[in-house]
Amino acid sequence: MRLWTIHPRYLDAKGLVALWREALLAQAVLRGETRGYRHHPQLARFLGSPDPHGAIASYLQGVWAEAQSRGYRFDLFRIAHPAATDVIEETTGQLLFEWMHLRRKLAVRNLETLTRWKEVSVPDSHPLFRIVDGDVRPWERGTA
Repeated sequence: MRLWTIHPRYLDAKGLVALWREALLAQAVLRGETRGYRHHPQLARFLGSPDPHGAIASYLQGVWAEAQSRGYRFDLFRIAHPAATDVIEETTGQLLFEWMHLRRKLAVRNLETLTRWKEVSVPDSHPLFRIVDGDVRPWERGTA
């Protein structure tokens, strides 16, 4: 499961569809509708928010909006809760770690998308997040 801090606009089609699917899974986990993934590290920032259900709804709405802008037909009614109005603080370290991770993925799977964003050194974040100074989050896998 990867719930990107970076804005969904940077994802290729495969990545955007996977993000929608994984965010819906995260929503199900947070709602107690599945036994798997309950302790997945990607859920930490949602669980730490004042309104975890609203936070994942806000996240899903951001992914849905990007899909709409591309002409995709993601089902808005799959979002099970009203969106939260609060933002979640995320760190520059986390944002940049994910940016490099995505660039490595795109180098293998979609050079066209990688080329489109080659001039971007610091990407925009998903609208749910407010970026603050800081390191990669301790819950991030692959940083040790």
